[in-house]
Amino acid sequence: MQSLPRILPINELKNTANISKMCKENDGPIVITKNGYSDMVIMSVDYYEQKILKLQEAIALNEALNDPNRHEGRMDLDSFIKEVIRNGHKVSSNN
Repeated sequence: MQSLPRILPINELKNTANISKMCKENDGPIVITKNGYSDMVIMSVDYYEQKILKLQEAIALNEALNDPNRHEGRMDLDSFIKEVIRNGHKVSSNN
């Protein structure tokens, strides 16, 4: 479970070394507020790359699952068993 994001007011961005360290140590994004409202999000490059990779994997999986041709050339288990029985194929053992 991911922890709640860290929240900082925009005026704390002046200390860039501290912000950089905070991003690297924080396991998630840091929300920057302006006048009490969320204004932007900062995060470490490592965290960003991990999230982008997960997003790309999810998109690819979703596209594969929604591909109308994904079952093309495949046979469902019931059809396979019926064909094996119909053709008299026997499973051989190599023992």
